[in-house]
Amino acid sequence: MDSTGKIINLCLLTLAFIAPLRAEPLPINDENIINEVLSPDEEIIHNKDSPLSDELFYDNDDSFVFDAPTLVFQVPSFETRSFDEIFPNFSKSQKKFIMSNTGLRFAFEKDGSPTLVPNPNSGVNLLGKVMSKKPSHIIEALVVVPYNKRELDMLDVYNALGNIKNIQEHKIILGEREYKVFIETTRIESAQVRKPIPDPPPADTLPYSETMYLRFVDLSMGDFYLRGDISVSLYGITYSLTNFRDVFYSIFRIMKAEKFIAIIYLEPIKEGVLIYSMSGLYIPGFVANRINLTTSMNYRITVLINWITEGLRRVEETENPNRHFFQMQKE
Repeated sequence: MDSTGKIINLCLLTLAFIAPLRAEPLPINDENIINEVLSPDEEIIHNKDSPLSDELFYDNDDSFVFDAPTLVFQVPSFETRSFDEIFPNFSKSQKKFIMSNTGLRFAFEKDGSPTLVPNPNSGVNLLGKVMSKKPSHIIEALVVVPYNKRELDMLDVYNALGNIKNIQEHKIILGEREYKVFIETTRIESAQVRKPIPDPPPADTLPYSETMYLRFVDLSMGDFYLRGDISVSLYGITYSLTNFRDVFYSIFRIMKAEKFIAIIYLEPIKEGVLIYSMSGLYIPGFVANRINLTTSMNYRITVLINWITEGLRRVEETENPNRHFFQMQKE
């Protein structure tokens, strides 16, 4: 037998004594953190034309099958921040207003600059996204809703803003009279199908992100169609509302689509729930000159903040069994 034949026989003999490979579950170490997992949306591409297809995907050998524990995403633990960490350099008198129902409000136009500026290291920045819409008028607001009965977490905050229908119940007081700013507020199925749908029940899990579509019937502007984008960061939740359709007054278009944006950032802090918002819109000069835009926008922000405050109080009355632990649901 030549040398090549001897090598082949040796290889076959060696393979015959190698035990079959088995996939064993990895030992779980509670002190280790798994940083990356395969997304449930990802799939292994199976190429049936591959010569390895039958061996890898159709082998009935149980040695390649094992049960894995269910993956649970736990919100990382961190220390709740204080108001001063996010908004430093406010005086005691300013903080009194911020901790009240009114809060602080400021307005500026496109060439101006904001007054309520968060700490650059806080990770809170609404200005860039608002200014990307090239607004002619901007209004900012800052309020802290103190805790009454218990501290709230981000799932509580998310559920506090789930009842869109309730926005229409809030009014503003001018003189001795009450006025409804929004005649009707409802969720709709999608941007294409504008059929009203009910608000969902309180959630048990907090989504990483979510998009919803809304229809507000405004007292002055009529139908106002909004896209609501929700995103969750390490410390808080950001709600961004943008008009996805033109806005008309009677037969006149007064605002193009994507020309209004209201961003509301909410974070449970040591003193209560922080509500920081910045809203901007672009309206042509000939329209803006005929109405008091700052006052008009302020009325609507007042309604939204009152609605948020009511929602937080409502959630605060409900005991949250997941206060210290809840799941993050990946959309």
